[in-house]
Amino acid sequence: MNMLQEFKTFIAKGNVMDMAVGIIIGAAFTAIVTSLVSDLINPIIGVITGGIDFSNLFVNLGEGEYASLAAAREAGAPVFAYGAFITAVINFLIIAFVVFLLVKAVNRIKEASEKKKEPEPEAPKGPSEIDVLIEIRDALKK
Repeated sequence: MNMLQEFKTFIAKGNVMDMAVGIIIGAAFTAIVTSLVSDLINPIIGVITGGIDFSNLFVNLGEGEYASLAAAREAGAPVFAYGAFITAVINFLIIAFVVFLLVKAVNRIKEASEKKKEPEPEAPKGPSEIDVLIEIRDALKK
């Protein structure tokens, strides 16, 4: 039973829960980025480059002719699928840029909250008790 209690304590820790939430959100985010790249960015790049679809670019290393990468893979032909690699690099760059923007936004929010928490400078104080006593002494001497 002690090990079960330790496991419950481990799971209940904030960093484990944060990691689990991060993994779930990361999986959902990956689906969004994959759709962004394949459905929006690759077609735009294809128009700019004259209709080239990166994901279907490959070199057949075996015999035979295949119209698409999917057909070559289905036939079991050895292929050098450099288009899939280019697509993966584009996906990585987009994900890295979006994560950069998110981290930048979070840092900006943190900096704004830290500025609000900074104590205001203290107002200048009047003369100290010793200064007042010295003035009274000097006034009495006159």
